Amino acid sequence: MRIIASALAVVALMSGCQTEEDVLTTNTAPDGVSGPAASAIAGDMAARLAEQIGTTTTIKMREDRSNYAEALEAALKGWGYAIVKNGTVRQVQKTIAIAYSLDRVDGQVLARLTTPSLALGRAYTTTEAGATPASPLSIMNRD
Repeated sequence: MRIIASALAVVALMSGCQTEEDVLTTNTAPDGVSGPAASAIAGDMAARLAEQIGTTTTIKMREDRSNYAEALEAALKGWGYAIVKNGTVRQVQKTIAIAYSLDRVDGQVLARLTTPSLALGRAYTTTEAGATPASPLSIMNRD
């Protein structure tokens, strides 16, 4: 009985813990994703983000020199977004922090693009020459 009470107390205390809301994690492209594939995925994900949030905002990204990060930055700029990296942003400037990742899953690449209020995901089939969507776009709105 004492063990159960202790376990419940720990669970109750831990349920009150929260992480900072603006903290988003990013990882780089997995091995075997070519530059053209990373560029194709970045272009598609940037277009899907623009469909969801519009293009009248500034995007805050983590400083990253991977193929995918550079391709994503270029694609977002192509859609009209201003990009801020690891810097301070003026208070009057509306910014949205994004996190992105590419992961290998069952022979495909899963791309995720996340903001504090939106998460997009899609699987891609990749080759050395590029990438094509292998699944529908997954959209999760967080209010």
